[in-house]
Amino acid sequence: MSTELAQPAADNGIPFYRETGYECTLFEKAFEQCLPLLLKGPTGCGKTRFVAHMAARLGRPLFTVSCHDDLTAADLTGRHLLIDGETRWADGPLTRAVREGGICYLDEVVEARKDVTVVMHPLTDDRRVLPLERTGELLQAPPEFMLVVSYNPGYQHILKSLKPSTRQRFIALTFDFPPPEIEIEIVSTESGLSKDLCAGLINLAQRIRALKGQDLEEGVSTRLLVYCATLVQAGMPMARAARHTLIDPLSDEPDVIAALEELVGHAFG
Repeated sequence: MSTELAQPAADNGIPFYRETGYECTLFEKAFEQCLPLLLKGPTGCGKTRFVAHMAARLGRPLFTVSCHDDLTAADLTGRHLLIDGETRWADGPLTRAVREGGICYLDEVVEARKDVTVVMHPLTDDRRVLPLERTGELLQAPPEFMLVVSYNPGYQHILKSLKPSTRQRFIALTFDFPPPEIEIEIVSTESGLSKDLCAGLINLAQRIRALKGQDLEEGVSTRLLVYCATLVQAGMPMARAARHTLIDPLSDEPDVIAALEELVGHAFG
């Protein structure tokens, strides 16, 4: 399990996020009304950055959990540990978020084991409680607590999906890659590369994304575009940077790699 704790940031320490619609307003309203939020969208489109931005903007601590096959409910709630010869209870990230009035973000929640959804249920209805069976506590979530989960619908299959009974406990927000003019701004701001050069990258990304569902499982992410632009800004030739960020991470198939190299060649020579 990977967990991160981000303390409330000052105004000048809020992670950069470029709003593309009304998603910031929706998040704020959900927070104010104590509603859980479900984010859907492809890998690298900005979901995690959005949550970090909003947590800092609202001045709440953020507990991020990257979900995986072995993640259990105990990993979220806590467990007894042997410390200095004594058995002590250690809160998990979800429990800490409830106690401290923070935002708990479960990234790729469908990857977690099914018992994780059971733990979420009493926190996602009007009860807003977290039962800790091992300590006998019943924690009442304060108004400042918020549960946010995300997943990539493109990776879902019959064995890994959220049940309707779970999905309907959340309000939902669908993410996608930003419009080209906004993505240019994002990549330029994140990397320091000029907007003119970033425009060429975004044009290439549009062509690569058109291959999704044909030769590629997933299109190139905004995150990878930022990586590419960062390498170029650091002095690496565009074609070489594209090879290591927009080609090799997307496929191991020689035919697909050759097709991507041809696209890069047409774009940058």
